[in-house]
Amino acid sequence: MTAKVVNGIRNVAIVGPYLSGKTSLLESILFVTGAITRKGSIKDKNTVADSTPEARDRQMSVEVSAASTEYQGLQFNLIDCPGSVEFAQESLNALIGVDAAIVVCEAVSDRALTLSPLFKFLDDWEIPHLVFINKMDRGSSSFMDMLHALKKVSSRPLIPHEYPIGQGEELVGFIDLVTEQAYHYHPGAPSDPVPMPESLKEQEHAARAEMLEELANFDDHLLEELLEEIEPPQEEIVGDLKMELGADLIVPVFMGVAEQDYGVRTLLNALVKEAPDPATTTERRGLVLHAATPLAQVIKTQYTPQGGKLSLVRVWQGKITDGMTLNGMRIGGIYQLQGQQQHSLNEASAGEIVALGRLDGIKTGDTLTTAGKQLEHELPRAEQLKPVFALAITPEKRNDEVKLSSAIGKMVEEDPSLAWEHHGDTHEVILWGQGEIHLQVALDRLRRKYNLPMTTHLPQVPYKETIRKTASSVHGRYKHQSGGHGQFGDVYLDIQPLPRGEGFNFQETIVGGAVPRQYIPGVETGVKEYLHHGPLGYPVVDVAVTLTNGSYHSVDSSEQAFKNAARLAMQTGMSKCEPTLLEPVCQIEVHAPNEFTSKVLQLLSGRRGQILGYDGQSDWQGWDKVTAYLPQAEMHHFIVELRSLTMGVGFFDWEYDHLQEVPDKLAEKLLATNGNGNNHR
Repeated sequence: MTAKVVNGIRNVAIVGPYLSGKTSLLESILFVTGAITRKGSIKDKNTVADSTPEARDRQMSVEVSAASTEYQGLQFNLIDCPGSVEFAQESLNALIGVDAAIVVCEAVSDRALTLSPLFKFLDDWEIPHLVFINKMDRGSSSFMDMLHALKKVSSRPLIPHEYPIGQGEELVGFIDLVTEQAYHYHPGAPSDPVPMPESLKEQEHAARAEMLEELANFDDHLLEELLEEIEPPQEEIVGDLKMELGADLIVPVFMGVAEQDYGVRTLLNALVKEAPDPATTTERRGLVLHAATPLAQVIKTQYTPQGGKLSLVRVWQGKITDGMTLNGMRIGGIYQLQGQQQHSLNEASAGEIVALGRLDGIKTGDTLTTAGKQLEHELPRAEQLKPVFALAITPEKRNDEVKLSSAIGKMVEEDPSLAWEHHGDTHEVILWGQGEIHLQVALDRLRRKYNLPMTTHLPQVPYKETIRKTASSVHGRYKHQSGGHGQFGDVYLDIQPLPRGEGFNFQETIVGGAVPRQYIPGVETGVKEYLHHGPLGYPVVDVAVTLTNGSYHSVDSSEQAFKNAARLAMQTGMSKCEPTLLEPVCQIEVHAPNEFTSKVLQLLSGRRGQILGYDGQSDWQGWDKVTAYLPQAEMHHFIVELRSLTMGVGFFDWEYDHLQEVPDKLAEKLLATNGNGNNHR
């Protein structure tokens, strides 16, 4: 296969909420354009996209899928994106490499809010997008009701591109608002022209007037024509749609039933005539289209079942050939993807989306160029989502522990919204992600792809302990006699609490050589070793210890003996200092539509959160940001409840802030449950 002409390409992402029918729309596009001869279905687990075992097991998209087809002389590179919010990182990474997006939604006006975060990302990045209202045969809302609901959650004006023709509650056709030609749908075949129903003329004229008025907001000539009641030529309307869509000034709205191919050809025709080509996008990004230096960006990384690494890239400028060196790595193949299938290419030109083989060390979002060429600026990449849900994982087979870090490293390359750590306090391997399903998919991949079955449990909370009172002149004596030299160390310690966050402080006020200088480091070591496991069973923080006095034996004393004496003194003294349990507290910023703010406040308060304040978001109309302190122990299922309360759109950022005392009743319950802290759960 050879590279395509730049202006003969449309790079389009298909995005939208879970269950909106994106994968069915892709399947329909591939079918009506002849790329496949038989449509698959999610139920039958035979679609081009969603071809991984993890996706088919759950009958949902869990990662980006790429496919290509040809229509009216153009090559369409299509990216099917996951709908679940837990896999949003996949969609965000892919969207920055396309020229336009089709936002798919169901005809249920109550769910229009679920599109709000997606609309914001598209508009922040100025990515042209159209809306396809799917499942019009079973939706609970009319086209116009749905249009009205969508307008409330978009910062760009949504304009109808067509008007529905119904028969009872059944969708039978549409009226093209540009040409004012009516059409009837036919299963498995193109729609055919019919006379416009008399009963719809008034509604059609109103919808068309709305479309033209919105277009006229960006075209003075069209505005003059409308004011003078001159009918604008169709070519002018299409030109305005192309210009204003390409600049992300408007959002045209289409409708249909993807499973029956209704509305799919109309959508494709609009993409041909009105969607921006790669040259337009490249120019808008401030790049030079025909520059000789190759420039590409990775929008998805995957490891194939055969073990080879593929980097899905958008070529922004220049030409990439097989065997070329990019960022010091030699390309091991160029491929056009059709789901899991790969078709080899010799080269890829500016504007194409292709997969490059064997680019080890290259990650999603990286900018690629030829060896020896230094970039002034890397191409901007999508924000990396912070993890909000965690599980502690352990290999079922102990011998597999050595393989775990390599396997998880590859998974994080494939999905940057995963993260993992080996926690220094609890000694657990913790896998972080965007939700429960997200982590279950990751665990499935560990088992299937890397033969690493895992057991899981909730991560331990890294509690600490400190003291409330001072203990003075605490005595510790270590005396041990055996054959030969004995062991003797004798110390007096003052133990006192420090302000929160001060850590540990050791001093000595020895006078007259009561403890020789060479033994004092042993005393400090003994104190520190004891603090790893205090009287409640947890690491001790915010404590000051002062060595005030002691005695020694000229023959039997040693640094080791004084270390043991210090441990004995700490063991005696700490229990007298009123030890208390501390828990980590995070500062959290919750983002949600303002209609849910009161529920968010209740959710935080119910989880022992301390509300610091809330306010409207200046860059997001209708959304609030709530700031609070939240104990880490209360965070585990917080994202699950937050999404449940906010139709799945609420999210939060967090970072560790400080330690604070656990309330006495809760501390008693924790210590009783955990056997005086030995389990750290």
